Amino acid sequence: MKTLLLTGGTGHLGRIVIDRLSGEYRCVLLGRNETPSVDRVYGVLQIAGGFAMGSSLDDFNKMLDANLLSAVRAIEPLRNKIEDGGRIVAISSVASRTAPSGMAAYASAKAALNTYIEVLAKDLKSRRIAVNALLPSTLGDDGIPYERVAETIAFLLSEAAASVTGQLIAMTP
Repeated sequence: MKTLLLTGGTGHLGRIVIDRLSGEYRCVLLGRNETPSVDRVYGVLQIAGGFAMGSSLDDFNKMLDANLLSAVRAIEPLRNKIEDGGRIVAISSVASRTAPSGMAAYASAKAALNTYIEVLAKDLKSRRIAVNALLPSTLGDDGIPYERVAETIAFLLSEAAASVTGQLIAMTP
């Protein structure tokens, strides 16, 4: 069974993703600032993140830490442990593209995550590691069903999506 490391696996989306993937993958949760002791993994799912309105320096620091630096902390130590042909999937936000009023820190942090994912896809292309981000709008009852996000993640992890890399996939209801 292929091993996936997940950040944010204890949140609502994370639990649904784990339920969806558990029959096909061994899902291992990563805690904040935790570096796992593994030799090889199939992939990394960056689900952890945060949301806050605002544009103060404190808002920017919190959103960059929760949405960009959490991904860097999770992915970079594992970069050379991901199997050739493996996968990285991150959860970003459509706000990174639409720049809604009042969300400067959040939208900027997610836009930075998008750029990181695009560069990482180029860096890992020679190893056939597919790197993508999903950009959902609002999740849940008023937006995209969590199960649809989990299904899209399952597709991006599959062999059918081996050639899909460097993509920022917007998801709207």
